[in-house]
Amino acid sequence: MKRILDRFRSGSSGPESVKSFDESRRIEEAYDSRYRGIRTVPIERIVGSVGRYQDFDERFRLKEGRQSERLENVKKAIAEGKPLPPVKLYQIKDAYYVMDGNHRIAVAKELGHDEILAQIVEFIPSANTLENVLYRDRAAFYDKTGLSADIELTEVGQYEYLLDQIENHRVHLERQEGRAVTVAEAASDWHRTIYRPLCAIIRRGRLPDSFPERTQGDFYVYITRHQWEENRRRRYGIGIDRLIFKNMEEFRERMANVDGVDYPEMKRGITAFILMNVQAKRELRIMEKLFALDAVREIHSVHGDADFLVKVELTRDLLSSDAEIISQFVHEHVRQIPGVNSTKTLIPGFSKVK
Repeated sequence: MKRILDRFRSGSSGPESVKSFDESRRIEEAYDSRYRGIRTVPIERIVGSVGRYQDFDERFRLKEGRQSERLENVKKAIAEGKPLPPVKLYQIKDAYYVMDGNHRIAVAKELGHDEILAQIVEFIPSANTLENVLYRDRAAFYDKTGLSADIELTEVGQYEYLLDQIENHRVHLERQEGRAVTVAEAASDWHRTIYRPLCAIIRRGRLPDSFPERTQGDFYVYITRHQWEENRRRRYGIGIDRLIFKNMEEFRERMANVDGVDYPEMKRGITAFILMNVQAKRELRIMEKLFALDAVREIHSVHGDADFLVKVELTRDLLSSDAEIISQFVHEHVRQIPGVNSTKTLIPGFSKVK
């Protein structure tokens, strides 16, 4: 009775529900869909449900009076290390909605997991706003290149400029290697050896601090267009001018041989801890495969919400941020081991070691 009176006084009929996919799709006019395959999705970006949005509150907890037997069964399965299939999610922009696996998402959020494996179907917004036009340009860019990295631009038409760069780089690689090179191969090499290094230099020069409304990708387009396409010399800040060079391929070649002594922050160690849940009866085999990885320094079998505590030491260079290096290691080396159910990564802040 007290809860009912409190809700009446506050003008609320109950806790807020998670977002409705149908409502979001109607607002965004997102009816054209594309299958994006299976990949890991950050738990925090799962904000709603397709059919059961009224059953869960905004934190994906079952509302009062709802049946919880299914929820307890999922918790038990995870605790026992039983393999669970990927959840099925619908995507609109950067938000995800659960098509199948609502209880698994609820448990993952309750346990504090960072990410979950999911099948993705993306719905492309069609409303003619500037935000949606840019989003469609970005989606088309990813479709053509196969890239999954987050390259955000704020002006229409700039993704076409990046596609032209990638095509020029593809032709250069074909001449250099004497073989046919696909757009996906060229895009991957361009992103790793050209885009990311120059973005790292831009961050180091603190250019984004002076123009907070612009993105890192905006600066990349502006600098390369003036420097490599129009041959206009600009002064961008200490360290940036002498590293851009006169054209894209020379920049790529010089970055491959850059001396870490000149930029000590380009080479430094990163320590991270990974909490892992694994399938029962596979613990020893998984531990052996983990310990064989060069970056793994310690593995501890623990009791509680996690099965393993793994300490890794990685190296950050000019090409990547700490988060990119750690995420890439976890996704490509840890999550690919058969029997790994879920991971949660912890990055130390301040530390004291005896």
